[in-house]
Amino acid sequence: MDNMFWILTALMGIYFLYSKGYILTNFESVSAKTAYEMIENDDESNLTVLDVRTPEEFKTDGIIAGAKLIPVDELNRNLDMLNKSKKVLVYCRSGSRSVYASRILEKNGFVPLNLSGGINAWKSEKLPVQ
Repeated sequence: MDNMFWILTALMGIYFLYSKGYILTNFESVSAKTAYEMIENDDESNLTVLDVRTPEEFKTDGIIAGAKLIPVDELNRNLDMLNKSKKVLVYCRSGSRSVYASRILEKNGFVPLNLSGGINAWKSEKLPVQ
């Protein structure tokens, strides 16, 4: 019985690390400050900013300037709205959905950059939102 507890605990830990993008990823996660610098230094030819939150969150919680909204549950159906020749900076509220979205993008030939901590981290750094 004790072994089963530890096995389940280990599996839950592995799942948590996977869901947060800490293990088994081939995409980069960037801090809010790094993301801001990337956006500021880009002339929109190399980077797309993708918000994968819900439309309600998009309207009420502020957005990063120039972000394109494609909710994570609609991403597979709307990949044609994105340009594969550009890196895609992906964010959500706290960073979990953006990890999932980054996995989808990576699987479909995009180069995703996950914003660690999502827009919450962005706002906590006092970076501009619209």
